[in-house]
Amino acid sequence: MAAQDAYEQHKLDRLILVPAAQAPLKPHDVQSSIEARLAMLRAAVEWDRRFEISDVELRRGGVSYTIDSARYFRALYPHDELYWIIGGDQLPKLHLWKDINELVGLMEFIFLERPSFQVRAHPEIPGLRLHRCDGHLLAINSTELRERTRRGLALDYFVPHKAIVYIKEKGLYRVSS
Repeated sequence: MAAQDAYEQHKLDRLILVPAAQAPLKPHDVQSSIEARLAMLRAAVEWDRRFEISDVELRRGGVSYTIDSARYFRALYPHDELYWIIGGDQLPKLHLWKDINELVGLMEFIFLERPSFQVRAHPEIPGLRLHRCDGHLLAINSTELRERTRRGLALDYFVPHKAIVYIKEKGLYRVSS
């Protein structure tokens, strides 16, 4: 839903979803295999021509730094306007991102409001081009979804159906016995 909101509100030509191998500011966040996360993403959007998937960070492996992907996409699309879409809760941490001063020169940022996190101020980063996305505010996050799965609660209406089927088939996020 967030991807759709950003795509529509900012009239993007394409939206490329880039799953991280390992987010640097969330060192213990990944709890399923690279193959499983890629398969769930494909299942969720394969029918929607507005969205593409890039496995550039997964193939690179290790910690995923946005600057590396920004350089990759800038080389791939040298004449396009590039945007990186983030949750509004990431704005206060943006100054901590690797090579942020170079990054803001390579692309603009679209931030999505989060229901439990109201953006009060924008980070003071020279050259930062920041755009707000007023989309559908959903109070869900990946931690909550994994916990719902562990507890045997339904994911319906939170996650695309084909991704739910994949999670159930592979037994993902269940407590090991």
